[in-house]
Amino acid sequence: MPLHLQPIPRDQHLAFVAGRSSVSHMQVPSWGEVKPDWRAESLGWFDGEQGGGQLVGVGLVLYRPLPKVKRYLAYLPEGPLIDWHAPDLCERWLDPMLAYLKRQGAFSVKMGPPLVVRRWSADAVKAAIADPAARRLRDAEPTSCEQGALDIADRLRRTGWRQTEPGGEEGFAAGQPRYVCQVPFAGRSLDDLHRGLNQQWRRNIKKAEKAGVKVERGGYEDLPVFHELYAETAERDRFLPRPLPYFQRMWTALTAEHPDRMRLYLAHHDGDTLAAATMLTVGDHVWYSYGASTSRKREVQPNNALQWRMMTDAHELGASVYDFRGITDTLEESNPLLGLLRFKVGAGGEAVEYLGEWDFPLNRLLHKALDLYMARR
Repeated sequence: MPLHLQPIPRDQHLAFVAGRSSVSHMQVPSWGEVKPDWRAESLGWFDGEQGGGQLVGVGLVLYRPLPKVKRYLAYLPEGPLIDWHAPDLCERWLDPMLAYLKRQGAFSVKMGPPLVVRRWSADAVKAAIADPAARRLRDAEPTSCEQGALDIADRLRRTGWRQTEPGGEEGFAAGQPRYVCQVPFAGRSLDDLHRGLNQQWRRNIKKAEKAGVKVERGGYEDLPVFHELYAETAERDRFLPRPLPYFQRMWTALTAEHPDRMRLYLAHHDGDTLAAATMLTVGDHVWYSYGASTSRKREVQPNNALQWRMMTDAHELGASVYDFRGITDTLEESNPLLGLLRFKVGAGGEAVEYLGEWDFPLNRLLHKALDLYMARR
């Protein structure tokens, strides 16, 4: 029998999340409050009669209206939290979701199955960068490959889902990175993690310590200092920065849900704030979320000191993974993002490929209109 879906209260959503070891920070109720341009709804999958039964899955859905039309893009970022390996995944889990969202006025559904497809160890990434024949990560032999995730991708395609490439986060281009860098923490001591850093990282951490760099936790009142550095970073790296109220709203929403859901760290040297970063935690999964730094005093290596403090605190929290988030899958030296990949992998991180994001057009005409709208933008 297909499962049935219905809206669930916040506390029921959070209780389900609390029973899982790893849940995306974009699948907790507070994330809906971070995105005021989207209407948020917590959905529950129930095994049993309508209005009863056991809660077996949840999802945070964000609805975004199509301009001038009362129809919505329904988006489940890095979700939903369901049994992705169920043999009747589409019929029992996803088809009821599509039917429910269509009744809510959705013309298209976008989701991000939280499934890992391939992993490349730090050594494998380093070898791939040095290999002139490898232009992308996929050209390099992965350290591990999950056939089950590939089988799920085939099932999604056969039932009408379309795999999409990640995009920006403005407007409807609500894509999340398919490739990320993660440092595995499970079963490892802090000494193990330190030994996992490459030589340059260990040298820079020692250099920062010798220079007197101090890393401290900040609070809501320190967000303007973070944002000043973030705006400088955006200008230097040529990306569009989010406004300060976005981070203030994020802090208020996430820390109200759990006091450790979001943290802010700042690296100081002789009274000068040189770098800052935000850290998010759900269960035993910790993310480095947003980073910022000035071009001043780079020789004292504040970024390495900042990240090492965050990794140390994440380990103390009992994290099983420290997630550096998005990386480029391009290995060419001409790509300016290659330096960021080297930095993250240098911390002992492995490159991880997720299944990516998938669209299901419920109204093909409106879905095509959205594609045209985004192409013009």
